[in-house]
Amino acid sequence: MNFANTSDAGLPKVISPKVHGIIDYCHAAFFFTVGVICSRTNNKAAAAAAFSTSGFILVQSLLTDYRWGAKPVFSFETHGKMDAVFASSSWVVPLLFGFKDTPAARIFEGNSLAEASVVAITDWNSQRAHQEREAA
Repeated sequence: MNFANTSDAGLPKVISPKVHGIIDYCHAAFFFTVGVICSRTNNKAAAAAAFSTSGFILVQSLLTDYRWGAKPVFSFETHGKMDAVFASSSWVVPLLFGFKDTPAARIFEGNSLAEASVVAITDWNSQRAHQEREAA
């Protein structure tokens, strides 16, 4: 672990761009699965939100300049800023899509905390991300 690279809050930046990319694709698959389950339980609003979230995460990941990106449209640092916005707003998705106070809503609410945690301990160094991409 690289404890020399810490945030202002003193949190160690233990998630590398390479590992963050793996987390991103798992995150997209997770929300796709949530969408499938919600579709089968007739929670169409939650299914739409989950599929939209999955698609957003997948496209964002494919367009990031890191090892797992397919077409580097934006930097890993920009990806981090987008993740921070998503983390701070994921909890409101059930309200916007109309499935507040359902079990599916808890997933989005929990995602805010999980996403914020990943954002807080990721090393958002775009140069490192680019170097890892070139090395791959």
